[in-house]
Amino acid sequence: MQKVTDNVYVETGFQGSNNTFVVTKEGVVMIDTPQVPTDAITWRDEIAKHGKVRYLINSEPHGDHFTGNFFFEGTVVAHDGVREAILASSVEQLKERTEQTAPDTLPLLEGFAFRPPDITFSQRLTLHLGNHTFELINLPGHSPYQIAVYIPEAKVVCTSDNVVYKTQPFLHQALPYEWLDSLKKLQELDADILVPGHGEVCDRSYLPEMSALVQAWIDVVKEAIDRGMSLDEAVGDKALLEKYSIPVGPEPMGPMVVRMSMTRLFEVLK
Repeated sequence: MQKVTDNVYVETGFQGSNNTFVVTKEGVVMIDTPQVPTDAITWRDEIAKHGKVRYLINSEPHGDHFTGNFFFEGTVVAHDGVREAILASSVEQLKERTEQTAPDTLPLLEGFAFRPPDITFSQRLTLHLGNHTFELINLPGHSPYQIAVYIPEAKVVCTSDNVVYKTQPFLHQALPYEWLDSLKKLQELDADILVPGHGEVCDRSYLPEMSALVQAWIDVVKEAIDRGMSLDEAVGDKALLEKYSIPVGPEPMGPMVVRMSMTRLFEVLK
């Protein structure tokens, strides 16, 4: 865990998304929850040293950001679309995945239920707690329902997976051109510290690199379409991916992510 300001703490080492909590004079505000039960309990115990959780914010509609809600108290806040995604989630599928990835934690899922938001919004919402302000801003990109959580007093913004630091982004629900616009809007915030959805804490100087990566994905798929390539041909063309410096991680996850991302962009850009 890193203490990135006097009041803001970030964990980048859990399996899944990064997690953040902010200590205010009137309690704690969390941004995203760990997906592995043992990590969620570890995080809960650490937070308890700093105060009671008053609000729990989910920054996007993917399970690595909201599965751990079950283990925490506090009012859950998220985008309207995140509530829909949580309500559609399957406990049985979660248990099947957990049996494959972390079987020793299965007993902790006894009685588990996905916990949807109590408060939702579509564009912007501001929370005030103690001496801190939390500006929740819908910034479509990685999905239509991404939000940034901007804490002006700390000059910190939690970006969700619109920013991932030095790692492969998932574009399986992406709105690529909106994503580029959202990265410009993040650049406009008066924030010294960016907490990305995955990877190490960074600052605004990383945003051009993130924009270039999203643009590279747009360009590689546009070239594939212009050349009349099929999805399978584009996914298997290593030279094409290398031309645009598209990183492909190790088997089996890396190629799977590339296929998911290309599938989405073929749909959007055609």
